[in-house]
Amino acid sequence: MDSAAFGLAGAGLLVFILGALIKYAGMVELVAGYDPDTVTDDEALANVVGTNVIAVGVLGLGCAAVLVLEPTASSVGWLVFTLGTVFFAVRAIRGARRDDTKTSN
Repeated sequence: MDSAAFGLAGAGLLVFILGALIKYAGMVELVAGYDPDTVTDDEALANVVGTNVIAVGVLGLGCAAVLVLEPTASSVGWLVFTLGTVFFAVRAIRGARRDDTKTSN
């Protein structure tokens, strides 16, 4: 396994674990910018953000597997990882803002 794939697999696993902690353990304090005074529903926030963070972790692990199994597809693998990460980040931000009283008004 080359160092890029190893690093991506490690990062993917770490992100997956953080997403699971947010979603299943309700640790919304891990969400950047979390303010308990402005969030109307902690459970909904944990579900939306945790789901998307888990998806980024799975995407990282999957792309690491592609880098190992098909090294010639590394450009495509990194492109898919980058675009997927941006997609899930935007989805998490939009979902998190639904439960924020500052942006709801």
